[in-house]
Amino acid sequence: MTDAPVDFKNRPAIPIGVWVLLFSRLLATVGVVCQVAMLGKLVFDITGRELDLGLLGLAEFLPTAFLSPFTGSIADRFDRRRVLQAGLAAEAMVGAALWMHVRSGPTSLGLIYVLVILFGVARAIASPPSRALPMDLAPRGVVERVLALNAATWQIGAIVGPIIGGVLYSVDAAYPFVFAACLFGLSALAVLFVPATQVERLRRVGIKTVLVDAVEGLSFIRRTPVLMGAISLDLFAVLFGGAVALLPAIAEKRLGVGDIGYGVLRGSAGAGAAGMSIWLSVRPVTRHVGRVLLVVVGLFGLATIVLGITRSFVVAFVAIVVLSAADSVSVFIRSTIVPLATPENMRGRVLATENVFIGASNELGAFESGVAGQFLGLVGAVVTGGLGTLAIVGLWWKFFPALRDIDRFEELRPDLVSVT
Repeated sequence: MTDAPVDFKNRPAIPIGVWVLLFSRLLATVGVVCQVAMLGKLVFDITGRELDLGLLGLAEFLPTAFLSPFTGSIADRFDRRRVLQAGLAAEAMVGAALWMHVRSGPTSLGLIYVLVILFGVARAIASPPSRALPMDLAPRGVVERVLALNAATWQIGAIVGPIIGGVLYSVDAAYPFVFAACLFGLSALAVLFVPATQVERLRRVGIKTVLVDAVEGLSFIRRTPVLMGAISLDLFAVLFGGAVALLPAIAEKRLGVGDIGYGVLRGSAGAGAAGMSIWLSVRPVTRHVGRVLLVVVGLFGLATIVLGITRSFVVAFVAIVVLSAADSVSVFIRSTIVPLATPENMRGRVLATENVFIGASNELGAFESGVAGQFLGLVGAVVTGGLGTLAIVGLWWKFFPALRDIDRFEELRPDLVSVT
């Protein structure tokens, strides 16, 4: 997976502004993952139905699906730092509203779903600039390391968030939400210390312009086989392999563990991934990139099947660590392919469109898993999802040779990538 050992002494340093941005992203990620994990626990505690976990995923996905193409245009036309701050401030306000509602002891899900949709709107605003800014700030020679560290912030948050959330939830169901709201506010404050970039902005703004931008982003992905293959692989593979959304049910019905045990399981979804992301920031994948991507997605599918059939907490923990580590390699490769293969002046729009696919794979995948769990049973939903992921890997290996045959990331400069 790697070339010769890295020469640490002669590597260029990562600028302090990038570290500040990564710190801000880490705070926001811990908040998001804590809130999402405990929302799943809260919803299942209220109704006890897998289908409601699926509907929660759908509520999280819809704002991303409708708004991300337009918020991507905004990220290309305004100072991305200020757009990111606005989104984070909105997340903090919705998090505070969730805290106040949960304190009242809700017995139905209507208002919870409304607040989740509003939070999705805030995330749709914050996500495109959050994903584009690391590339804006990273000088030549450190881009791959910065992107790996950026992915690592998500994986570290995926460990810390659920564990803290599980402990807080066991004390009071409202505490995880006020904790998350505070982290969103601190993240927004940290962005104040991120330096300005030298990126030229497209200043013309209007409804027609935004609509054209959204169409251009989708069209560019469709006409670029490498991008289409990478983004659609994430959509379909994780759509079928969204077993993590069913962890509240798995923890209770299959493994018989309580709030803290569930928090540990959710944390294990980031444990292997965080370790892998840190490893990749030091020794990134540099050869046979496309083949490695497809192989690790296949490993993700196999680990999902193991999670579906086991009744052992230890085996489930290990399976989640393995699937999350595999997903981390996949995330690193895809999150490097997409910005590298995209011209800077289209990066916000393309990343926003990709964000719809990512949201579809995660939140819509949660919906698919919830519906499948309701009709196929818990084991049937998870196992068939893993088998579906393996089938997707086989199809993409055959039908996306441009993705499969990528050797080095250096081949992905916008002027070298094939556009039909």
